[in-house]
Amino acid sequence: MKAGIVVFPGINRERDMAIALEQSSGEKPRMIWHKETDLSGLDLVVIPGGFSFGDYLRCGAMAARSPVMAAIHAHATRGGYILGVCNGFQILTEAGLLPGALLRNAALRFLSMDCQLTVERADTVFTKRYQKGQTFRSVMAHGDGNFFADDATLDRLEGEGLVAFRYAGENLNGSARAIAGVYSPNLRVLGLMPHPEDLVDPLMGGTDGKPLFDALAAA
Repeated sequence: MKAGIVVFPGINRERDMAIALEQSSGEKPRMIWHKETDLSGLDLVVIPGGFSFGDYLRCGAMAARSPVMAAIHAHATRGGYILGVCNGFQILTEAGLLPGALLRNAALRFLSMDCQLTVERADTVFTKRYQKGQTFRSVMAHGDGNFFADDATLDRLEGEGLVAFRYAGENLNGSARAIAGVYSPNLRVLGLMPHPEDLVDPLMGGTDGKPLFDALAAA
């Protein structure tokens, strides 16, 4: 799967994401500056974490209006794959590619710690290397990771199997129904708050996040 990573001013996780993708696929992903609009040849577009445009207005609000986003919308319409992690998830919701919003953490403080995620389904291109119901370790690093949606939207996400991951154990950021990640209706767009790219090598302290990238590389 040919991958590209979008870089906005203030994004700071693009190199971690590149390491994770290259380690699984053996190919260097293409770096895409946010003013570029040519995504030709790419199967997967990744929006990594960080603080795009300094998180002014709302996290992801300014990035969602960058020139590259029109191309990302077109990529999604064509059935291309999109992964948004942390700030990337925030940008995808602001751009209307995923439902809901990411609000301030319930404790109103930045959370930087390990967490446990439960895999809700293992039949998507992102999760085929996990097992349904499996719990794995990931890394939280966000101040606005509190997933919110109205009850009708939450019921739809649940009913259509569009919840990707949930927080296992204590729901530290207060996300509705402990939701840590969601899919688009065609299961080709995934947004999640914790950072799987932080755990892809034993030197990082574990490889719990590697199955996600291995699954993408094999798709």
